[in-house]
Amino acid sequence: MEHQKTQHVAVVGAGIIGICCALNLQRAGFMVTLYDENGLAQGCSKGNAGHFATEQVFPLAHPSLLTKLPAMLLNPLGPLHIDWRYIFKALPWFWQFIKNMPTKTYHANTQALKALNQQAIPAYERLLNDYELGHLLTKKGSLLTFETTSLNKIKSLLHSYIAQGINVELLDAEQVQLLEPNLSKSIRYALLFKDVAHSVDPHLFCLHLAEQFSTLGGQFCQQKITAVHQTTQGYELISQTQTNMADKVVIAAGAWSKALLKPLGYKVPLDTERGYHCMLASDYGLARPVASAERSFIMTPMSQGLRLAGTVEFAGIKRKMNNKRALALLPNARALLHTSTASLHAKSTWMGCRPSLPDSLPVIGCAPNHDNLYFAFGHQHLGLTQGAVTAELITALCLNRPPQIDIHPYCVSRFSTQPACSKAQPHAQ
Repeated sequence: MEHQKTQHVAVVGAGIIGICCALNLQRAGFMVTLYDENGLAQGCSKGNAGHFATEQVFPLAHPSLLTKLPAMLLNPLGPLHIDWRYIFKALPWFWQFIKNMPTKTYHANTQALKALNQQAIPAYERLLNDYELGHLLTKKGSLLTFETTSLNKIKSLLHSYIAQGINVELLDAEQVQLLEPNLSKSIRYALLFKDVAHSVDPHLFCLHLAEQFSTLGGQFCQQKITAVHQTTQGYELISQTQTNMADKVVIAAGAWSKALLKPLGYKVPLDTERGYHCMLASDYGLARPVASAERSFIMTPMSQGLRLAGTVEFAGIKRKMNNKRALALLPNARALLHTSTASLHAKSTWMGCRPSLPDSLPVIGCAPNHDNLYFAFGHQHLGLTQGAVTAELITALCLNRPPQIDIHPYCVSRFSTQPACSKAQPHAQ
């Protein structure tokens, strides 16, 4: 019997999604080349909050947000900022965002997010344990703290999480202090999410996975892919200096995926939530990620200090970093930490472009109008969380096997009248 040629897969984008897809595909027997203009994990995968946030099963598009938006936008140091020069470009995205607020749509999107998040950490465990890298996941849970919110509202939120199967416990002020004695006593209550995890160095986390990919024979090519063309022989990947060929292509280019899809006939309402972080030199004794419900930010202890993150800015991909957005996180940390405010100063700041879709769901699946073309982008705040499970789904599709969950909700066709890819229909039970 004639030996079957090993298929070559090109993965465009070397963030956590692309790295996980490339590694999983290489493990599955494909010959994989990973492409990225800027190197390995140089975007949001480098500067994110390091939180494997499997508790975040609720889409951002909720009607209650409408009443909060004016105050958020009027506060120059608040959690949300829209650059006035970008307002008109952002309006179509926000209109789609509002259209995802009705109860039926919100419930469907919640179930789709939950399906991914339920498999997120198990998928990482399967991947990491094969390489004795399980220690890269720190499993101490996370806290969502409350300073002024009423107990009734907190209990209502608690029951919402429990109804979705989230392992969560309500703590009072004394229990919070016992768990994290360096938090401010202004915290009256907290929700402890027990099954989440965090990374003490998200960039190094990505590099460890990329190292395994390389060890297995995978190739990384630091090139900017400007276009993808289908031919009778497969796909041409056009860069500024050369053209490369592949049998299959996975687009995992985050916020830059939209430009690659448009010439292929796929229009997606993908925009950029520019995220910021501010690093402190010390972790201030915190053992786990601590988020604030009222202040809408998160603090994660890392090997190089404490990372403050959580702010959102709509200003497009090209505009320069607005350092005020990163430094605006400092007053929140001063309020939540039981320490001398004089010791809290920024060690470094950072900005990255989160690829965000208005329904809070990523695009995962095969291209409806192109064979052997696959999409894995738009993970918004959950790229780190959903990297491994996305890789398992993409690998199953590339192997022509049914994915472990129904991937209809993530199909690119949800944004158009295009028929869903038939491969998205079956799923493992």
